[in-house]
Amino acid sequence: MKQLSHNDIENEQKQFPITIVCDAIRTPENIGMCFRISESFGVQKIYFHENSPSIENKIVKKTARNTVNQIQHASYNNFDVLIAQLKQEGNTIIGIEITDKSINIQDFNFKNHGKIALLLGSERNGIKNIHLVDETVAIPMFGRNSSMNVIHSLAITLYEVTNQFVKNKN
Repeated sequence: MKQLSHNDIENEQKQFPITIVCDAIRTPENIGMCFRISESFGVQKIYFHENSPSIENKIVKKTARNTVNQIQHASYNNFDVLIAQLKQEGNTIIGIEITDKSINIQDFNFKNHGKIALLLGSERNGIKNIHLVDETVAIPMFGRNSSMNVIHSLAITLYEVTNQFVKNKN
């Protein structure tokens, strides 16, 4: 067995009809990792609140590596307006959040939705305007803790979404 380097690997590059909306995420590391994870999973675009750390922040740059230049992104100042716009563009708004209506991510049929906007809540308060989402999904957990880092949740969810999309094409 030989460990491979980045130069040894050629990924099959794909882009999926997935948009990420970060609802007031404030931690620069989380913004940077959002870029990195989203690029890895072929996300089309990321939206950040205008008060989130900018892509010029040195921690964001370091954490994101060069992925800031590899994925479309924009900022917004009115969450309600952005969600209405995304719905009008045909996106199903799916919150990654624990609610009384949440469906386990492995039980949710992502491939039944043509375009998806995954909504990430803030690190402290979750999704502020939860009533605007069409669906919520949750990650089953088996420890005492009921939540995890927002970017870990995004990575797990993107794995499930893209896995379903790839399987649907075969």
